[in-house]
Amino acid sequence: MKRTLFFSTALLGTAYAASQAPLSLTLTQDLVVRVQKDGKITEQRQAMPKSIRPGDLLIEEVTARNTSRGLLRGATVNLPVPRGTVYAGEATSGGAVRTLFTVDGKTFGEAPLKRKVAVTENGKAVQKEVTIPPNEYTGVRWVIGAIKPDESLKLSFRVTVK
Repeated sequence: MKRTLFFSTALLGTAYAASQAPLSLTLTQDLVVRVQKDGKITEQRQAMPKSIRPGDLLIEEVTARNTSRGLLRGATVNLPVPRGTVYAGEATSGGAVRTLFTVDGKTFGEAPLKRKVAVTENGKAVQKEVTIPPNEYTGVRWVIGAIKPDESLKLSFRVTVK
């Protein structure tokens, strides 16, 4: 599945640049197929799969291109984990990009995300910080340090179909 979107302030949640200059965002979703070749298992991407099944691995990828004539600093791109899938890791980016994650769609932080939970230890209720499993992540945010005019960056993560 491939869609090209042009924005100055929105993409599947939010995509914007601090200067409000436009980014061209192309979203693709590819199926990861594992094949055996010469005795080794390798991965191949199948663009625009006709069907997917539970357990299939997909790559969600956004190509962000600066369509302005100036350098963009601090642009952000948010991409939610699609409904019916679970975050499977391997968020990637090119260039000087910070990758952040969310479980609530509102607050973002670097992995691993943590939360406080109430537990009982030695008969007393205490707050304990625990690591949130990545399969509970509901979205990814990329903060682009700088992107030159007509430069493109590929931003992606993997999901597993429920």
